[in-house]
Amino acid sequence: MNLFSTVVDEDHNLLPKNGIVNYYGQLMTQEKADFYLKNLIENIIWKNDELFMFGKTIITKRKVAWYGDTNFNYTYSKVSKEALIWTPELLALKVLIEEKSGETYNSCLLNLYHNGSEGMGWHSDAEKELKKNGAIASVSFGAERKFTFKHKDSKETVSQNLSHGSLLVMKEETQTHWLHRLPPTTRVTTPRVNLTFRTIEIL
Repeated sequence: MNLFSTVVDEDHNLLPKNGIVNYYGQLMTQEKADFYLKNLIENIIWKNDELFMFGKTIITKRKVAWYGDTNFNYTYSKVSKEALIWTPELLALKVLIEEKSGETYNSCLLNLYHNGSEGMGWHSDAEKELKKNGAIASVSFGAERKFTFKHKDSKETVSQNLSHGSLLVMKEETQTHWLHRLPPTTRVTTPRVNLTFRTIEIL
C-alpha cells in the first residue's frame, strides 16, 4: 500500500470562516507509523484521565500523558498535570511536525483510545496556559477516526477522517470560534493514539 497515493492539499482550509485548520494527510510510511504506534503504547507513562464535572471527579477509560520541554503544569477540567520530559521518539516527532507545519511547540498532550467506544466530547483548547491563537498540531496513529468541528455561533459542522500517521494543524482563531470532538463509534475495535503538540506560555 502506498501511503502517499492520495493527494492532499495541505494549504486548503477545512473551516469556512473564523479560523484555520489544515490537514496534511499521512506523513510517513506504514512501517514507520506502525513503529510509533507500538512504541507509544508500550513506553509512554499512561494514566487514566481525570475530569471535574458536575461537582465531582470522573475517571475516564481513555488514558492520557503530558510531556514537554520542562516540568511545567497544565490545567484543564480543573485538574492539573505536571509534564514529563520528552522521550527520544516524541522529540523526533516534534522535530518532524515543526518542520512540516512551520510552527514551534514546547509540549504535547497524548491520548490513548483503546477502541471506538472511547471518544472526546465537544470542547475547545483555550486554557489560560496555552499561547493565545497558537498552533496545535494533532498527530494520529492507529485506527482511523472521524474528527468533527462545530462553530460556536452558527453551529455548522466540518468533519475530517484522521488516518494512521497523519497530521492536522489548528491555528489562529480556531479555538475561539470552534468546538471539536472525537465521536465514539461501534465500527472501530482497535486502539488509536493521538498527540497534540502545543505551546504553553511560561509567565
